[in-house]
Amino acid sequence: MLWRRNLFAPLAALALALTASAGAGTAAAATDTTVVAAASPVASPAASAADDFGSPGPYATAVEVGAITTLYYPRDIADSDRRHPVIVWGNGTGGVPLVYRDLMLHWASQGFVVAAANTPMSNLGISMRASIDMLTGRNADRGSIFFDRVDLEHIGASGHSQGGAAAIVVGSDPRIDTVLPIQPGPLANINAVRVPALLLAGQRDSIVFPALVKAFYNAADHIPALYGEVRGADHFTVVGDPGPFAAPTTAWFRAQLMGDRTAGAQFFGPGCGICTDTATWSDVRRNSLALNVPAATP
Repeated sequence: MLWRRNLFAPLAALALALTASAGAGTAAAATDTTVVAAASPVASPAASAADDFGSPGPYATAVEVGAITTLYYPRDIADSDRRHPVIVWGNGTGGVPLVYRDLMLHWASQGFVVAAANTPMSNLGISMRASIDMLTGRNADRGSIFFDRVDLEHIGASGHSQGGAAAIVVGSDPRIDTVLPIQPGPLANINAVRVPALLLAGQRDSIVFPALVKAFYNAADHIPALYGEVRGADHFTVVGDPGPFAAPTTAWFRAQLMGDRTAGAQFFGPGCGICTDTATWSDVRRNSLALNVPAATP
């Protein structure tokens, strides 16, 4: 399969570059099993306007690297006055969470707990499910900073390439409320998914061709499903700086997991924001079930 080309070399090189750049200005403390690092200063409230989902959110962020999962989360989660929804993430072939660090931190700044599976071979979704199990335990542990601060009733699954296929695989888990596969590889069965889906393709992707993502969309006639093809994007546009992927993915998860009505209007109802944004999208499609979802109700 084309999507299974060896991607390890370019992703590994990028990971090394990001490791070097991430070292400056980052406080880290190592234990036997984890490294906890602070990251990302508090964003200005003006920078996180309700309809500007590509801007940093109001939360300072932190990173915890474990053996199986890397967590990106609001730094002061222990003192938060709310529970924070979860996004589980799967990497592309040969990839690690570090190469998607900017997107993970962006979601965390918006108030999500992001549990990124460390495995470079994520297709089966085993580590992503294990991430939910781990957070369930941490949420119940009175000694954990996550105690009673994780919203386990609202969990989304996402990933890139092979990890995008994993997001579809994990979408059959009853704990998952929505899936957002980014340029997903073909080894998944969307017929087993029972939750809303936003399927993203890259117009110039020569590894996971847009037609492969459209095939998932066409098969998803039993759930509200949307297809979005990012104009000019290749297979690696989301790696590093996520660029045009940051705003729509954030809006989708805010709509599906936080009940954000402004975010929901980007996808649903007659005023569908992404449907008229031809600068960002080369193709947008909504199936009949998605067309019947009102903008005010994700």
